[in-house]
Amino acid sequence: MEIRVGYELIYDCPQPTPMILMLSVHSSRAYDIIVPDRMTTTPDVPIAMYRDSFGNKCTRIVAPAGQIKISATGIVKDSGQTDVVAPNARQVPVQNLPEDVLVYLLGSRYCETDHLMQTAWYLFGHLQPGWGMVQAICDFVNNHIRFDYQLARCTRSAWDAYNERVGVCRDYAHLALTLCRCMNIPARYCTGYLGDIGVPVNGPMDFSGWFEAYLDGKWYTFDPRNNIPRIGRILIATGRDATDVPISNTFGPNILVSFKVWTDEIVSSQTSTAAA
Repeated sequence: MEIRVGYELIYDCPQPTPMILMLSVHSSRAYDIIVPDRMTTTPDVPIAMYRDSFGNKCTRIVAPAGQIKISATGIVKDSGQTDVVAPNARQVPVQNLPEDVLVYLLGSRYCETDHLMQTAWYLFGHLQPGWGMVQAICDFVNNHIRFDYQLARCTRSAWDAYNERVGVCRDYAHLALTLCRCMNIPARYCTGYLGDIGVPVNGPMDFSGWFEAYLDGKWYTFDPRNNIPRIGRILIATGRDATDVPISNTFGPNILVSFKVWTDEIVSSQTSTAAA
């Protein structure tokens, strides 16, 4: 399967504005890239790239005064298989976790483990550690939060989502991964492309948020918003929470005038004809 991904962002800046953008397909999918999603800008400005402390690909530009269009289109090869399900995956004891994984047990900006620790142990402390516990957390979050795009709020934390019981995909992910951390399961936030391949069309396209849990020495994908294995998930970035993986950090006043995202399966137009 081949998937066309891309975006078009238009900003209006009253003055030259430095920006850090996190929009490139993650390096873990490097061998799947058929057409690179190279960023272009109109007007043309110098573009510099670097990797952050989590290994994400970041882009630096200085947007001139006025409007700037930032866009890219790429094609990524995908297996066409749904997210991996490993019901026998076991939880790794904290003392045996690699040092670089330990940070994903700690509280962070949107993931207040201190506020949710008692709740997590009350709800899930009786369960067998491992995959089943993570799935139970996802089931709880999926039932607990009502999805409402109109009520999206960039300041909503896991604690807020638990109490307000409403949110968007990032809120589902923040609450679920925080509950996992409370249960000593390392969990990290993910952002990327997730289209409607294999499911009914469910609204305008946007970048999607989910999380990964560390079990049996591997990172596994969990998606409490959809709560079913999906096809065509393409990672852009991972971090402790959404603070680490924003699509843009802008260092000056600006208005996001237009925002478009696409991720579409490329369907071959070739047909076969039987020999006469």
